Amino acid sequence: MFQSHIGEYAALLTAVFWTITAIAFESAGKKVGSLSTNLIRLFLAFVFIGIYSQITRGSIIPFDASAHNWIWLSLSGLVGFVIGDLLLFEAYVVIGSRISMLIMSLTPPITAFFGWIILGEILTPQNFLGMFLTILGIMIVVLDRKSKTKNAKEKHTHPPGGNKNKIKLSYPILGILLAFGGAVGQGAGLVLSKYGMQDFDPFAATQIRVITGFVGFTILFVFMKRWKRIIEAVKNKKAMTRLSIGALFGPFLGVSFSLLSVKHTTTGVASTIMAIVPVLIIPPAIIFFKEKITFKEVIGSLVAVGGVVLFFM
Repeated sequence: MFQSHIGEYAALLTAVFWTITAIAFESAGKKVGSLSTNLIRLFLAFVFIGIYSQITRGSIIPFDASAHNWIWLSLSGLVGFVIGDLLLFEAYVVIGSRISMLIMSLTPPITAFFGWIILGEILTPQNFLGMFLTILGIMIVVLDRKSKTKNAKEKHTHPPGGNKNKIKLSYPILGILLAFGGAVGQGAGLVLSKYGMQDFDPFAATQIRVITGFVGFTILFVFMKRWKRIIEAVKNKKAMTRLSIGALFGPFLGVSFSLLSVKHTTTGVASTIMAIVPVLIIPPAIIFFKEKITFKEVIGSLVAVGGVVLFFM
């Protein structure tokens, strides 16, 4: 039973790992910044995977990877880790991990889109319906209806036209766009990972992606001259504890299990199961960040995830 569904179980564990890492990195990012968080967590991930690879494969660096593996997995690392995660981690700081991960529910449809572009996969009418429900669920959460009369009272003025309702965003547009960029990066990175990995070991494949991501952020730091922030971040014990937890469950276990999942099942099924993070993250958001969750947000999260499930039924 387990062997026949190893891809699905790996995807479920990935969702759990990503829930933990989202909470950890949101907390760390607010203390030391998203750029420092990204560079340090990739270094820690390289150490974790290096130790694991040395024990299981006898080599810290995957020298047995083919040129195909290195080229496409490196490209995946640049797209997923450097571009996608840089945007996502900044979104954590702006709108929080819970709303960011909800918007990341768009990853499966985006993954399917890139699968259509890169691998020639076909989108059905049911796929489009799933996309519509996912977007609808996200809109339920991020859009709010605010009374113009209420606004006027707050400004001590009286608006023409009486009590009219105005649609506004419940969260900053910058944060929403950043999270959407993260979803695009993750979707494209996953498709490139599957194409580049083929039959290669998922943990070794993750190591190649981590190496590329670390090099990419190092170059970014050189040009931006932000090394002082890294030193300050390393000295912050609370931030480093959260970064260590996030690195263990994120780029090490989370990404490795996501590649294990797409190796044993379709990219669509894997992405669908991984997309339950917005629901899993609600209890930790209440417990650790004391967030007030509205009924509307719960319904929106369930609709979004339901759309994702429908997308690949």
